[in-house]
Amino acid sequence: MSKDQRPKINEEVRATQMRVVLEDGEMLGILSRDEALEAARNRGLDLVEVAPAAKPPVCKVMDYGKFSYLQAKKQKEAKKNQKQVIIKEVKFRPKIEEHDYNFKLKHAQRFLEDGAKVKATIMYRGREMAHTELGRDILDKVVADMEGLCTVESPPKLEGRNMSMMLAPVKNK
Repeated sequence: MSKDQRPKINEEVRATQMRVVLEDGEMLGILSRDEALEAARNRGLDLVEVAPAAKPPVCKVMDYGKFSYLQAKKQKEAKKNQKQVIIKEVKFRPKIEEHDYNFKLKHAQRFLEDGAKVKATIMYRGREMAHTELGRDILDKVVADMEGLCTVESPPKLEGRNMSMMLAPVKNK
């Protein structure tokens, strides 16, 4: 935790009156700052401000080192369970041959089976820009050939000299 995110502990707590709770959840009541610090020291623990916005602020008597360790462990576990979205790109040309098309289509299928999203792009050069419908036909063919394997996340759109669409793998139930 960074310095600005971590709660105030011991002498950092500035409230004059606070509601004090013990580690096991037992209420000590509303105490002055000095009384609360004394109660924490007598138990060999720290005074940690857990709800600074409350009226009066709530402080807990606990072992701050153990608390911060458990928080870090919980964050690491949550990060481990996150799933990153991977985007792979497959580029086609308007005048692509059948073999090249099938080769790139197999790559796109493998990417989708691995759980990645696929960005299918048609690259236009020079006079090919006059026939953008050829590229749209190829993208439509890609969707038709991968029926049941993917869903179209964003339809084909022309951006400069490239037409692209995003395909997402079908969620298994």
